[in-house]
Amino acid sequence: MSPGDYGTKAVPSYIAAEAETTPLPKITVPVAAPPASSSKGLGDLPMRVVYRTIAVAAGVAVLGAGATAVLLNRDDPATAAPRNSAAAAPAVIAASSASSAAAPVAGAVATPGLSPLSSSLASPLASPLSSTGASATPGADVDAVSTPAASPDTADVALAAALKDPRVPALPKNGRRLRNLPGRAAAAHGSIKDRRSGVALPRFPKTWALATPAPFASRQLLPKVKGASYRGMLVSCPVPIPEQKTLRDTAFLAARWTLNHHPSGATITWTASQPIKAGKRQGWLLGYTVHYTLKGKKRVSAAALALVDVPEKKPAVVFVTIPDSQKKRWHDINKVMSSVKVL
Repeated sequence: MSPGDYGTKAVPSYIAAEAETTPLPKITVPVAAPPASSSKGLGDLPMRVVYRTIAVAAGVAVLGAGATAVLLNRDDPATAAPRNSAAAAPAVIAASSASSAAAPVAGAVATPGLSPLSSSLASPLASPLSSTGASATPGADVDAVSTPAASPDTADVALAAALKDPRVPALPKNGRRLRNLPGRAAAAHGSIKDRRSGVALPRFPKTWALATPAPFASRQLLPKVKGASYRGMLVSCPVPIPEQKTLRDTAFLAARWTLNHHPSGATITWTASQPIKAGKRQGWLLGYTVHYTLKGKKRVSAAALALVDVPEKKPAVVFVTIPDSQKKRWHDINKVMSSVKVL
C-alpha cells in the first residue's frame, strides 16, 4: 500500500512517534551578581590605617587638654609668680656678672701698661652747665661729701680689697692740704673742655703736648726724657672704678687705680687729702708720692688726683703724675688742681 492509500485518515500514533524531530535549543538564564557594597567594615581596613587613626585621635586629645589648662591658668596668680621670677632671672645674672667683673678690678696689680678698666671709661654726654672754679675747703665734713654708689655689694668688695692692698696705705684721718711743690708752673693758655667727663682743665701748649686721649677722655704728655721710661701725664675721664658712699672713698680707689699707669710694684705715700669745691659741686683731692724701682734704682713720681661730682654723670677724675726726671714741672700739679672746673 502506498502512502496515498490512507487518504485523509489520521496517522497512527506509532507512526508519528517514529517521525524525525528537530531538537529544541537549550536556553540558559544568567544569574544576576549581587550589587557591590559602597562601605567596608572595620575588619576590612589594613591594621596600619587603624593604628594611625588611633594615634591622630590621641594627639588631638592631648593638645586639647593642654590648651584647656593654659586657658584656665592664664589669669591664675599662682602661675603668674613663676613667670615673673623667670623674667627676673636675666637681671639677677647680669648683676652677678657685674659684681664678679668688679672683683678683679679691685684686686688689679699695677702694671706699666694701660689700665684694664679702660673699657669702662665711656659715659653719656649731658648738657653743659655754667663753669665754676675749684677751690679747697679744708673745713668741710668728710662724711657730708657723698656720692651715690652704683652697687653696695660691688662698692664694699672693691673698698675692702683696696684697704688690704699693701701698696696703698689708709688715708690719713685728719685732712692734709696739698703743699706747694717745687718748680715753676707752666704758662696755661685756655682750657681743655672734656664734655665726656663734664670738666675743664688747663691747657699747657708750650710744655705739654696733646696726645690721643684713649683710653681716657683727654690726655696731655710732657716730652720724653732720654734714658727715662716714664714721662709726665695729665688726663681726665669719668671715674673708672665702682663709686663709693663718699667722694673720699671713691678718690681713694681711683688713686689705687692710677698705679696701673706707673711701673710695676709701685707703692703710694699720701701727701694730701682734702675736700674741694668746683663752684657748687663738691669734690676730693688726693696728693701722693709714687715709689718704684727702675733699672735697680729707686725713683719717685709726684702725683695728684681730683675727684669732682658732676651733675647727671659719674664723678670726673683729673689725674696728673710727673716723674723725678722732670721734677722741674712738679709745680704744674698745683696749677692743675687749682684750675679744675665743672662744665
